[in-house]
Amino acid sequence: MTSMAPTRTEPDLSFLLDRTSHVLRTQMAAALSEIGLTARMHCVLVHALEEERTQAQLAEIGDMDKTTMVVTVDALEKAGLAERRPSARDRRARIIAVTEKGAQVAVESQAIADRVHEEALGSLPETEREVLLRALNRLVDGHLATPPESPRPAPGGHASTSPPPPAHWPTHACTRKR
Repeated sequence: MTSMAPTRTEPDLSFLLDRTSHVLRTQMAAALSEIGLTARMHCVLVHALEEERTQAQLAEIGDMDKTTMVVTVDALEKAGLAERRPSARDRRARIIAVTEKGAQVAVESQAIADRVHEEALGSLPETEREVLLRALNRLVDGHLATPPESPRPAPGGHASTSPPPPAHWPTHACTRKR
């Protein structure tokens, strides 16, 4: 029987990026869990320390919806790592202020995130690391900077979008500066 599968003319970039991202997120989640943090908690702490940011701004940086952000900040508050405060710039807004304990934990969590990234990149020769990082940064800052506004309807009127990743997949560590 002859195969009806189409001939692939390009590497499956989606698979390669999805697979490496999934494994890296899983490794990051395991490493951060050793100090009682999730990747989302790490993201909020690190970016809230950089400058005064509202909950909405931090949610955008961490690619979190409002509900996820509220749950994340609630967990940080419960652990004594952050607190919601009125913004000095806008009386209507609330910022996420990192506590002294939270700042110490953020230093530790950033060292963990750096280690996980270093271990992943360490499997490549130095010259390939540099090329990979330059290429990925070029994609992130250029062609793949933002997703399309809305999916195109597939034949029959149904949106043709990929399903979201399973809920058990951890989020990224959010260490890229924006």
